[in-house]
Amino acid sequence: MLRTALKPKWIVSLLLALAVATGFVLLSQWQFERSADEAAPVSTATETVVPLTKHFEPNQEMFGTVVDQLVEFTGTYVEGSTILVKDRLNNGQKGYWVVTAVAVDGAPDDAVMPVVRGWSATNDWLAKTADPEPQSTVTVEGRLLPPEAPVDEHVDTSNVGALSPAQLTNLWDRVTYSGFVTQNQSSTEGLASVVVGPQPAETPINWLNIFYGVEWVVFAGFAIFMWWRLVADDYRRQQEDALDLAAWQAEQAQQAQPTDLAPTQDRPSAKE
Repeated sequence: MLRTALKPKWIVSLLLALAVATGFVLLSQWQFERSADEAAPVSTATETVVPLTKHFEPNQEMFGTVVDQLVEFTGTYVEGSTILVKDRLNNGQKGYWVVTAVAVDGAPDDAVMPVVRGWSATNDWLAKTADPEPQSTVTVEGRLLPPEAPVDEHVDTSNVGALSPAQLTNLWDRVTYSGFVTQNQSSTEGLASVVVGPQPAETPINWLNIFYGVEWVVFAGFAIFMWWRLVADDYRRQQEDALDLAAWQAEQAQQAQPTDLAPTQDRPSAKE
């Protein structure tokens, strides 16, 4: 079959099939590149500071319309409520978020908001701080973020696995907002500020373009398959023609052979 494929006409056909397949692959690439639509620009509305009590209420589920908003509120720290949340990065270094419950002024049911006051490299901040929750009015300005999923573990206030208001509600025994706020500028000594920028919008996927991209790849493979099939058919025809020719030659050779002489009759005996 290799000899058949090396015929000039099939070599030219192969080059043509490769050119067609390359075009299909380029079309597929073009479709895949356009399968991800451009993300919507970041909303500037979330970067305008609004009062927390007018933007979000406790005992409510946090939807996308309220998350990621810069909010501001006043309140007081709840004594004995500070926890340290582990495995938090700051400039590539792992450390701890220092989180304290703040009783929000004007919130229904004296609800508290978990506030990330800053970042600490070690979990001994509570032990080194004489007054972790000073009893004075504080003003908090930061970004409202959704709650994290609870972690099934024994709660160690110096080594908490997740910032989950559902767990903190049981720990603090207070009505808690279903989210938390990262304070933009830490006013607590010994803590680095935790700055969270606006979350990027999700990039929508155009599944129709992905389907078309896969189709072009199939077409490219089909172009090569058709060339191979035509070469295989040509080779099979050659084999059949060779067998037919061999059979015909054998038949002709058999017909060309001389026929045997007829047997002589027995001579009559002398007695006859």
